[in-house]
Amino acid sequence: MGHGPWAFFVPPPELQLDRVYYFSAYATWRPDAYRRHREYTKALRAVGVTPILGRFKLKDRRCRRCGYIWQHHEEKETDVNIALHLLLGAVKDTYDRALLISGDSDLAPAVEMVKKEYPNKNIRIVSPVGRAYSMDLYRAAGGRRHCRQMKLLHVERSLLDRQVEDPSGKVVAVRPRRYDPPKEQPDAAEDR
Repeated sequence: MGHGPWAFFVPPPELQLDRVYYFSAYATWRPDAYRRHREYTKALRAVGVTPILGRFKLKDRRCRRCGYIWQHHEEKETDVNIALHLLLGAVKDTYDRALLISGDSDLAPAVEMVKKEYPNKNIRIVSPVGRAYSMDLYRAAGGRRHCRQMKLLHVERSLLDRQVEDPSGKVVAVRPRRYDPPKEQPDAAEDR
């Protein structure tokens, strides 16, 4: 479970990472993205992450100015799945500290409920790269002491191996080259 940006927010030896869940939904109407997402999910499973998948639902949207109607895909169930697993883990006492990597304020009520009903549970909010904290999540978690900002460096240092193998040694995914970490820049002093 050392892979993934979450590993930077679980300092050993006082904490041990027990399980990681990945919540998402497949954009099945976009064939290339759907294929890549399924491959990524296989890679996550191979390294011990448990994917929990929601779905997309078609919804009509209407332009307020001209009345034009089009269909839009809206992700469903992901927030609810996160909230349910956060609460279920508290009820079953499967964690002492949960890291919630999200900027979605819809999760604040679940965090508040866990903190109220299970005050010994520590929930740390990790804001994704380039996103500000949701102030609702920030307050629900207990403020600055329980919130962290993920940096691009965390992601770069935690990429999965170029080829990801399942426990039997079978290659289940290959990281696309465009996701390779940046090459180390030579020190300016070495250039002289």
